[in-house]
Amino acid sequence: MEKELELKELPKGEIFTSKQSVIINGQTINIDAETGTIPLRDENDKPIALAGFTHYKKSDANENRPIVFAFNGGPLQASFWLHIGILGPKRVDLNDPNFNKPAPYKVVNNEFSILDKADLVFIDPIGTGFSKPIGESKFEDFWGVDQDIRSTGLFIEQFMIRTGKLNAPKYILGESYGTLRSAGVVKYLQDRGIAMNGVIMIGAVLEMHNLLFGPGNDTCYLVHFPTYAATAWYHNKVKDKGSSLESFLKDVRKFTENEYALALFKGDQLTDVEKNAVAQKLEDYAGVSKDYWLKANLRVVNSEFFQELLRDTGSTVGRLDSRYTGVNENLLSQFALTDPTGDAILHPLIGTFKDYLYNNLNANKDLTYTPMAATRPNFKWDWRHNGNVIWNADLAVSTLPDMTSAMKRNPNLKFLILNGYYDVATVFYGVEYSINHMGLDPELKKNIIMKYYESGHALYVHAPSRPKIKNDIDAFIDQTSK
Repeated sequence: MEKELELKELPKGEIFTSKQSVIINGQTINIDAETGTIPLRDENDKPIALAGFTHYKKSDANENRPIVFAFNGGPLQASFWLHIGILGPKRVDLNDPNFNKPAPYKVVNNEFSILDKADLVFIDPIGTGFSKPIGESKFEDFWGVDQDIRSTGLFIEQFMIRTGKLNAPKYILGESYGTLRSAGVVKYLQDRGIAMNGVIMIGAVLEMHNLLFGPGNDTCYLVHFPTYAATAWYHNKVKDKGSSLESFLKDVRKFTENEYALALFKGDQLTDVEKNAVAQKLEDYAGVSKDYWLKANLRVVNSEFFQELLRDTGSTVGRLDSRYTGVNENLLSQFALTDPTGDAILHPLIGTFKDYLYNNLNANKDLTYTPMAATRPNFKWDWRHNGNVIWNADLAVSTLPDMTSAMKRNPNLKFLILNGYYDVATVFYGVEYSINHMGLDPELKKNIIMKYYESGHALYVHAPSRPKIKNDIDAFIDQTSK
């Protein structure tokens, strides 16, 4: 009886409604918006959390209109990046690729939103936004690779039941760590009888170990090098820029696969003549001097590259977007001390989103919106993933097997992967490497569509990329929703 009373007294969540609109291609789209929290239940219908979200539904749309579930990464961050950056009805106007002046920031109609194509649900994982555990649950019950996949999958299924969308075309859209999550979630849902029409990935990573520099992991240096080269190309530090970035990177890929990979594989069996020849090409393609590459034994980690490329000008380059530059705080330091990209764009994004959330979406101003769980006490992520038994080290996690299995068991499932050439956080060549090792037959591999942009991790801060992002996502939804 006492347990029943406790369950009855659990918070029910709060939903705040508003009317919004967006103008896309000259047409005004009226939207019913709701934001707040709803109870999230476990497999036995026991309430375990209040799940935070924002839902945009086209007014008077039928139940078969496509729906997109969107989330960011981290782990663990709320979905404000995608929300106010590219997908929602409003976006903040950023001074890309430079720092923004202090507030007030400019918030404008988002003509690049996909709300003309689909309804949108922005998901804030437990510990971010307004989301939090309830009852007997604790934060750590949700803070981990598999825990997060499960709670996200539960939310999507329960939300579709709530809104009558189980038979509508449905999509997952993830950014950054959210792409690794989405590969796990699409299989999680598929294993439970819910097949998604498609998955959209922005700034993708499927194998975390390919981003980790460490002893014996030469793959990491290889997959980063084309992005180093693209960065040097942008900052005019290469020997020959060629006719275009794409043609330049075509040559870089060939060098990486046929010469650089062999040199790293040979280790100390590489002769001095061979080593010097490779180091010279590394300088020619990536701007950093031959001597530096030789001192590094041909292996330069990303934060060393950020610090070294523009050291002579007193600048460091960005990790999230290497077009961005900032003041090099210590010219003697081997490693970059900050990321100019985050320094430039994070404050405008958070500030404008919170203002929009409380004053336009009518969220309760007594509720605290948490942009990232890392600000909470004792935040710790459990990197173990079921099926990755070969890996024991933290962060060495891969949901590539999840994606591979989901595709092989559902040949209608399609993926759209959007890559930034200047993204040094989740490098484009790393995604290419992962896809080329899925073991898919050529016909099934066609279900993975790769698109590229002359931007960084948050593709949409780059003005010329925004219409291309919209056109690519629109075409993908049109193709997969029929």
